[in-house]
Amino acid sequence: MGEYVIKLPDVGEGVAEAELVEWHVRVGDLVREDMVLAAVMTDKATVEIPSPVDGEIIWLGGEIGQVIAIGSPIIRLKIEGEGHAPAPEPAKPAEAEQPKAEPVKAEPKPEIRADKPVEKPVAPVVHTPLAAPVTIGAPRAEGDRALASPAVRLRARDAGVDLRQVTGTGPAGRISHEDLDTFFARGSQKPVISGLAPDTSVKEIKVVGLRRKIAEKMAIAKSHIPHITYVEEIDVTSLEELRALLNAKKRADQPKLTLLPFLMRAMVKAIAEQPQLNALYDDDANIIHQHGGVHIGIAAQTPSGLVVPVVKHAEARDLWGCAAEVNLLADAAKTGTATREQLTGSTITITSLGSMGGIVTTPVINYPEVAIIGVNKMMTRPMWDGAAFIPRKMMNLSSSFDHRVIDGWDAAVFIQRIKTLLETPALIFVEG
Repeated sequence: MGEYVIKLPDVGEGVAEAELVEWHVRVGDLVREDMVLAAVMTDKATVEIPSPVDGEIIWLGGEIGQVIAIGSPIIRLKIEGEGHAPAPEPAKPAEAEQPKAEPVKAEPKPEIRADKPVEKPVAPVVHTPLAAPVTIGAPRAEGDRALASPAVRLRARDAGVDLRQVTGTGPAGRISHEDLDTFFARGSQKPVISGLAPDTSVKEIKVVGLRRKIAEKMAIAKSHIPHITYVEEIDVTSLEELRALLNAKKRADQPKLTLLPFLMRAMVKAIAEQPQLNALYDDDANIIHQHGGVHIGIAAQTPSGLVVPVVKHAEARDLWGCAAEVNLLADAAKTGTATREQLTGSTITITSLGSMGGIVTTPVINYPEVAIIGVNKMMTRPMWDGAAFIPRKMMNLSSSFDHRVIDGWDAAVFIQRIKTLLETPALIFVEG
């Protein structure tokens, strides 16, 4: 028999460490080659670690949430053959023999046992009142009044307990504090006076994996970036009519159009006029990296948490191309198969909660970008056209900007340009 050591592999270029987010095995498990043993995460990309050999797990290195350096041992297996690492197991038999020398555990052998009856230390009678609910008795009838001191009544009321359900052990069935303690210790179904009972439970949830990555990035964004949020109302009635028409006439190989591809194309046009919005700000070096390519991140909620897949070079994609890429990235994000390349490199981000988008939001900028466009829900509202109220489909854009780089005026000009393009969607298709 030999020992095989699995080290944390290189999970991405330039990555020096990864967070352990999941164990799929335990010590003592028999595993087969290619069986997934663990999962680690770096930069929102989760990587599974398979077993290269058949064997038995004898050691697992690290706890969930621990950050491990690339190349560090994380799993040891016992395998047939020599293995590829010296097995430090010889020490274990010596340790294993120690239990044999456990006559020490036979400490109860001293003669003291003969001097004193065994019944006293065992004292099973002490536990009988708690372990045997039968001794508690039946609840009092509806009209009966429980006998108890004012202090006991106050304590029961604060705990939401009907004293008629507590059996008293005092004279005439009087209820004492000890009776209440017994009632609580039994875990009995306590009928409550008001029908509501206080819940004093506290659940501890360790922040690991994607949730921790999100928390770290949001904290950096809010602590580094002075946000300015600008909200504008958009009339999307014409856009929705055009979208319905294009979807009705689309080819079978074309994806269904949502609002996002139209917004993306409008952003590309607006960025061409204000390129400073398509930038990353390196606040350590005081350098703004203004990009020519428009790489739009799409904030997406997944079962694991918030991720931001990126549509690269939106300026080189038409409406249908943007829609197809959004669908591809959304599927990859939801199934957890999105690659590191698909989740990095954005220069500006869209965040949308769809039909739950609310009236106004204050989106947090995707650090180190300088702008994020927030889409709120669409609603049909009566709008005054100068002569009468008419129903129009309205939607707000709630967008945030890095005030160190983007002045309020520039932010307003940018959103007003997007407003014009969405309210007159034909302009989106006009080149130049």
